[in-house]
Amino acid sequence: MRIRKLVILLWFLLPAQLLLAQEPVTIEQCQQWARDYHPLLKQEEIYKKMSALKFENNATNYLPQIDLKAQATYQSEVTKIGISLPNMNIPEISKDQYKMYLDVKQTIWDGGLTKANEILERAKEKSNLQGVEVELYQVRERVNRLFFTSFLIQQNLELLVKKQETLDSRKSRMETAVEQGMLLASELDQILAEQIKVKQQQIELQSNRETVLSALSILTGKQLDDLQNLTIESTEFNLNNDLHRPELKLFETQTDLLVASSDLLHKKRNPKLFGFGQAGYGRPGLNMLNNDFSTYGLVGVGLNWTVFDWKNTRRERELIQLQQQLINTQQQQFERNVNIAMDGEYRKIKQLENILKSDRELIELQERITRSSASKLENGTITSSDYIQDLNAEISARITLETHKIQVEAAKINYHTIKGNNY
Repeated sequence: MRIRKLVILLWFLLPAQLLLAQEPVTIEQCQQWARDYHPLLKQEEIYKKMSALKFENNATNYLPQIDLKAQATYQSEVTKIGISLPNMNIPEISKDQYKMYLDVKQTIWDGGLTKANEILERAKEKSNLQGVEVELYQVRERVNRLFFTSFLIQQNLELLVKKQETLDSRKSRMETAVEQGMLLASELDQILAEQIKVKQQQIELQSNRETVLSALSILTGKQLDDLQNLTIESTEFNLNNDLHRPELKLFETQTDLLVASSDLLHKKRNPKLFGFGQAGYGRPGLNMLNNDFSTYGLVGVGLNWTVFDWKNTRRERELIQLQQQLINTQQQQFERNVNIAMDGEYRKIKQLENILKSDRELIELQERITRSSASKLENGTITSSDYIQDLNAEISARITLETHKIQVEAAKINYHTIKGNNY
């Protein structure tokens, strides 16, 4: 009873990581982990913060601008009244003059410039965020490659385990035959030598698998123990050329950005109405005939309108049109390359599906040949070398079948990745 309680206690004390390590891991999980762990994902938050700051700055355009200014000057001449009148003292202005004042400017209408700047900044934000999505999407191809490579090695290791079990069974029978003098010891040695070769192959494959899983671990941010049990779920394949790549959305946001830039150019040419005012203290004030320090103030309304800019706006719009043409050609080239890649994966899928049929037929034949060789070996009509050769041919056929099955699933995943679908 005490032992039972101790076992239960140890079970609950096991680290969660050891329990989770046996959970099957799908390629969809690896894709999501790689995305969530990628450093580029932090750029989305950075871009959002940058845009928020620019929006706050843009929102201050309709707030009054207040500047405190001061100056002291000395001039060689001042305005004088060149006549003298009896019984009248005409003041003379000092050549040293001083003033300090608040200069206030209030935008009344900026020609739609503030709104256009906001639209432009939102377009930039969307384009930047979509650019991050494009870069994150490229990680899928690397995850696909590492995942299927590791899974293929994993399947090959399982086949080697089965081969080793077959050799163990055959060795036990042959040891009995050797002890009874019915079989030469050299025949048993060939089985033992083949077992050593299998162990060497297992060590090599396991090392290769650890290397691939290490790279996958770096991409996903998961421990190696979490990636030991990879599994593949059969993927439904539908031939459809509708693209959903993030690059297409990026081209769209780049177009929106150019449209917003063109609209901003138009708004810059609109007239701008503003109010202004000054309140100050100095010598002289607004009354130039008063040479004493005094306060003063003024208010007014102003208009600013660029009537002629030497066709700068027109040339800027032509540049935007040329940039749009570049985006169109880039999109056409991208869609062309994607369609070529999709066609290649589609043809690979069909080719492998046809090969799989012959793979299964070949395995059935090799199984019959191996069973026949095992029977002949027991009867002493063939050597261990002949049996091992037939057994290796069967294992090779099984490895080929597993390889082609994995390649079919990989091609389906790659097709959907190229197309832009989630699995």
